[in-house]
Amino acid sequence: MQRSPDAVMLFAAGFGTRMRELTRDKPKPMIEVAGRPLIAHALELVREAGPARIAANLHYKPEPLKTFLEPENVLLSLETPDILDTGGGLRHALPLLGDGPVFTVNTDAIWKGPNPLQLAQEAWDPERMDALLVCVPLDRAVGRTGGGDFSADAEGRISRGGDLVYGGVQILKTEGLHQVEDKVFSLNVLWNQMAAANRLFALEYPGRWCDVGHPEGITLAEDLIAADDV
Repeated sequence: MQRSPDAVMLFAAGFGTRMRELTRDKPKPMIEVAGRPLIAHALELVREAGPARIAANLHYKPEPLKTFLEPENVLLSLETPDILDTGGGLRHALPLLGDGPVFTVNTDAIWKGPNPLQLAQEAWDPERMDALLVCVPLDRAVGRTGGGDFSADAEGRISRGGDLVYGGVQILKTEGLHQVEDKVFSLNVLWNQMAAANRLFALEYPGRWCDVGHPEGITLAEDLIAADDV
């Protein structure tokens, strides 16, 4: 059995600008879908996967998130005065997460089907992989506008462009974060390096997934949750 990550990073710092008026008074992860905040749906998946440590980064309107997450024993990584993007934010939170591989989870999506973190745990092979991204084919990516992000070869190695959408759940080795000189940077920097070394992999998700980064995604996600089929 491959060693599974024992720490998770919930990305919750963003401004949620695609949500327009809905994020004027609250951060995007606190927008409700099917009667619960988005971040509660993400946290449920995380709890099922069983990692020992859970952290979340905060920046935009952090107080509602603090109020929600502190009773859940989620460690908080406050980014101030500047928001640090995904790469900088993850590096900033490493003292809370430890040195091993970590899960990262975007908090603006709904998954319908098997738990994506558990699937990633089962497929993770640190001998071959520096990152494993759970991706969704375009025809099962509800609310997605535009094309896909990646394609994968027969062994799962990723290249840019194609009909696979990154769903926002991954396992990632974090050592490379310390080599980036910029304070604010995206995890795309690491992904590009890993892809060049043939160590960036995709796992195709067998269920459906909904992007809740925009207002129309709320109704789509609620319909997906209510649907009987996967």
